[in-house]
Amino acid sequence: MIWVTTAVVALVVIDVVLVSLALGRTSPEQNGPAGPIPTFTSTPDTTEAPSPSASSTSAPSASADPASATSSARRLLSAVDGLEAWRASAGTCGVDEPVLEHTVDGGATWVPVDLGADVGSLMAIRASSTGLSVLAGVGDGCTTTVRTSTDHGATWIAGASGAAGAGIAADGIVLSTGTVDEPCSDPIDAFQGQRTAVVVCDGQLEWRTGTSAWVDVPVGGVRSLAVDGNDYTLARVRTAQCQGVAIETMSAIGVTPSTATTAVGCVDDADSSGPVSIDRAGEDVWLWAGDDVTVSADGGVTW
Repeated sequence: MIWVTTAVVALVVIDVVLVSLALGRTSPEQNGPAGPIPTFTSTPDTTEAPSPSASSTSAPSASADPASATSSARRLLSAVDGLEAWRASAGTCGVDEPVLEHTVDGGATWVPVDLGADVGSLMAIRASSTGLSVLAGVGDGCTTTVRTSTDHGATWIAGASGAAGAGIAADGIVLSTGTVDEPCSDPIDAFQGQRTAVVVCDGQLEWRTGTSAWVDVPVGGVRSLAVDGNDYTLARVRTAQCQGVAIETMSAIGVTPSTATTAVGCVDDADSSGPVSIDRAGEDVWLWAGDDVTVSADGGVTW
C-alpha cells in the first residue's frame, strides 16, 4: 500500500507542476508590458465628401485654406455682404485646378464648391444675393464660358455675357462685349462696370469708358480693386504710410493721368508678399491676403 500511496502523491505533484506551467504561458507578465495587439491598415477612402475648411481671420492656416495653397495663383473674391462671400484660386487649364469656396459666417469657415469636371480655370467671379456667376475656361480647349448658379453651386446653367465681370485670359482681357488686347503686359486684375473698365498693371492702372482708348494712370503697388458707386476701392502695397496693405479710393468717373487716390485705412499686419484680392458690398470690405481673409464694416477704415 505504501508504494500505491507514493505513486498517487507523485501524480498529484506532476499535475500541479503542469498546471502552473500552463498558467504561466497564458497570464500576462508581471514584470513588463503585455505584447502588442495586432492592427490592420487599409488605403483611406478618398471618395468621402470634403468637409468645410476652416480659415481663421487672424491666424494663418495654410492646411485649412485650399484656395490659397498656391501662392502664385491669381485670386478672386466676391462679397455679398458682411457675412457672405465667395473666393477662388484661378488655376490654369491643364496645370492647376481652380478652387472655389463659399462662406456665410464672415470668413470663419469656407466650404468647397464643385465647379464640374470640365472646368479647368477661373478668370472672374461675381456674386449677389440671388446667385454667383463665374467666367471659366471649359473643356479641352479651355473655352471661355460664363456659368451661373442660384443654389450655392449645387447646379450650374449658362450665364449671360458679362455676368461674372471682366477676366484675364490667355488671349486678352475678357469684357462683356468680347476679348480685347491687354493694355499692359502681365495684367494683375481687371474690372468692368456698366460704363467703365479698368485693368490693374504693375506700376499703373489702365482705365477706359466704353470702347475708348485706355487712360494710363501712374499709380503703383495696386494689387486689386472693387467698386462703390462712382469710386474704386484699391488694395495697394508698398506705400510709405502702410507696411501691409493700404486701402485707398479713387474716382471711377472722368479718370485722367493725374487722378489721385485718397487714403482710407491700413491693414498693417496683412501679408503683402503674395497675391492680394479685395471686394466691396456697400460699407463691407473684404480683403484676402496671405492665409487670412479680413472684413471691414466701415468702408476699409478699421479691420
